[in-house]
Amino acid sequence: MEDKSHIIPAVAVRSIASGLLMMAIFTLMWTGIAFGSLYPAKSWYALLIFPLFSILFVVNAVRLFSISKYFPKLTSEADIAEGKRSGKWFGIIFGAEGLGIFIAVNTVIYLGHADLTIPVIALVVGLHFYPMAKLFKRTFDYYLATWSTLIAVIGIMLILKKVYPFETVDAFVGIGLAIATSCYGVYMMMRGRKIAKPVPMPS
Repeated sequence: MEDKSHIIPAVAVRSIASGLLMMAIFTLMWTGIAFGSLYPAKSWYALLIFPLFSILFVVNAVRLFSISKYFPKLTSEADIAEGKRSGKWFGIIFGAEGLGIFIAVNTVIYLGHADLTIPVIALVVGLHFYPMAKLFKRTFDYYLATWSTLIAVIGIMLILKKVYPFETVDAFVGIGLAIATSCYGVYMMMRGRKIAKPVPMPS
């Protein structure tokens, strides 16, 4: 009898693919923030590595989406219930992140510190990785959360203490978060690379 305990459901394959697309978008977003703060300095050329990562993420996402149809759907009641639970909490966390960004940005603007906009967005993004880590039981998310939060806090302190112009700090934060999203994308890409199209069992 075939052991089905290790069969990957199609939804898990598509989840990795969706994650790769999200990391491609977020990597480009944070790279754009860094680029806008660095250009026309010659050092902006170093940022080209991040769009290359994004292209890799998209290519791998397309591959996973294309082979996901060959994997079984969720069939057991336990799997379906867990899928619904994860989806619900993912939506809650994602929504809370958006609300947190809105509140944080408007708060610093109200306090006369619009120059803190990028670092406080990064702070909310970093903090949202902590509940994600618990939800999906991924230790890697804790590392990303700590890295991103640390980058954001350093950026906030540098601006408040007027150590560097806020444009320089925005570039620092943008690069720091682009590194985080790139690492996350590489992590997902490595997981996706382990997934091969199932070989049909002989009848």
